[in-house]
Amino acid sequence: MRALLYFVAVIAGALGLVGVGTWPAWELASHFKEVPFHRVGNRLAMLGLAVGLVFAARRLRVNNRSGMGYGVGSVDFLRQLAMAFCFGLVLMLPLAAMMLALGLRVPIASAGFATLLELMLTAALSGLAIAFIEETFMRGAMYSAIERESGALPAVLATSMLYAATHFFARYRISTEEARLLSGFELVGGSLRSFSHPEVIFDAFVSLACVGVLLALVRRHTGNIAACIGLHAGWVTVMLVTRRLTTAVPSHSGAWLLSQHDGFVGYLTLGWTAAVALPLLFYYRKA
Repeated sequence: MRALLYFVAVIAGALGLVGVGTWPAWELASHFKEVPFHRVGNRLAMLGLAVGLVFAARRLRVNNRSGMGYGVGSVDFLRQLAMAFCFGLVLMLPLAAMMLALGLRVPIASAGFATLLELMLTAALSGLAIAFIEETFMRGAMYSAIERESGALPAVLATSMLYAATHFFARYRISTEEARLLSGFELVGGSLRSFSHPEVIFDAFVSLACVGVLLALVRRHTGNIAACIGLHAGWVTVMLVTRRLTTAVPSHSGAWLLSQHDGFVGYLTLGWTAAVALPLLFYYRKA
């Protein structure tokens, strides 16, 4: 699958850029302003992904509105996105409520109306930003290229597996005092450390892969990524607010239902995603 290899190469290239370029970029930036070493690495990774996506999209001939997943009028795109965002909120809230009702997560902070509203708005903006970036890459250019080359099933499976894998790039910090010439490669290694313990991330990986399949099927039925962005953003919004106001209870007898990786995504999320998938896909297939 040539198209899949292109996008894997884009991710690998971005990681390589972090390894090679973070130290000299950080040294240069430090002459003008004190900046954390890992932040320079993060910016280089984003730059590498953006440049790589443009290159891959051109090579695979998906560098157009339709190929990137935006092949629908602006008004209709925003309408689909807004409706799907509401769907995402409505579908994810019962899952968060279930975690609280079962005692798998417990409140750690109380919030007044104004604070809660501000938290929800911040989470929604973060969710939309994350969704636009990930969906344009995964269900936009990557899905279009693989579907054109190999068909819908390989496109659904490949984008879902890679989507799940990218969620385990951990945040890794290197202090200014510890930064040295090869620290960029240490930053890359630390970011990938989750993969050295597959037993810890297995439940979260399977759950995220299932979410990826659902989003890819929505992309197939709608022909664009508007609904994918909306659903994704709605889910992330509820998850961010829940994780901010509650904490997981590792000693709970049902703690295995939540992943050790983040205390949220896990077997409970997997079961809930499977439960809502059929009615959601039925709606989008009819629509």
